[in-house]
Amino acid sequence: MQTTLVTVIVLAAGRSERFRAASGGQDKLHALLDHRAVREHTLAAVQASGLPWHLVEAQHTAHLTQPGMGDSIATGIRACAQAAGWLILPADLPLIHPATLRAVAQALANHVVVQPTYQGQRGHPVGFAALCGPELMALSGDQGARSVLQTYPPHALPVDDVGCVHDVDTPEALEAARRMLAQRA
Repeated sequence: MQTTLVTVIVLAAGRSERFRAASGGQDKLHALLDHRAVREHTLAAVQASGLPWHLVEAQHTAHLTQPGMGDSIATGIRACAQAAGWLILPADLPLIHPATLRAVAQALANHVVVQPTYQGQRGHPVGFAALCGPELMALSGDQGARSVLQTYPPHALPVDDVGCVHDVDTPEALEAARRMLAQRA
């Protein structure tokens, strides 16, 4: 049975190497941001979007020798293969707005690939129409969906959401996210 909804694939299987190296071994997705883990902020936004979603964690790719982002994407797409399309969202974007997720999903009605932009910067989630499914399921390694983006250049969707470009790859980026979250309150 084909679903009519675009599904958010939340990528939480990475090794967080940059953050761990700079923070003495802490996992960025479990780092606290306003009394909640980074990952929980991201998942709260996904849930608030109203879109179906699927979380890809390390145990889902543990059978692979050296899993990368491409493997995580392929794992998530295979788990939700009947979706009308997918939004690929790294779990380290705790400030993402639910409205951005909905806007990218809606734009997939008219485009094969959609990428939100904030003040000219390319962000996440990148949206892929069902047409991209076979190529996304074939991904592996650390290149993510770069090959699919070369085949289908993304439609840029301007959004007023710094959260689509602000990941927490370093402790400094986490501190900046804390300041931005405090300004929102």
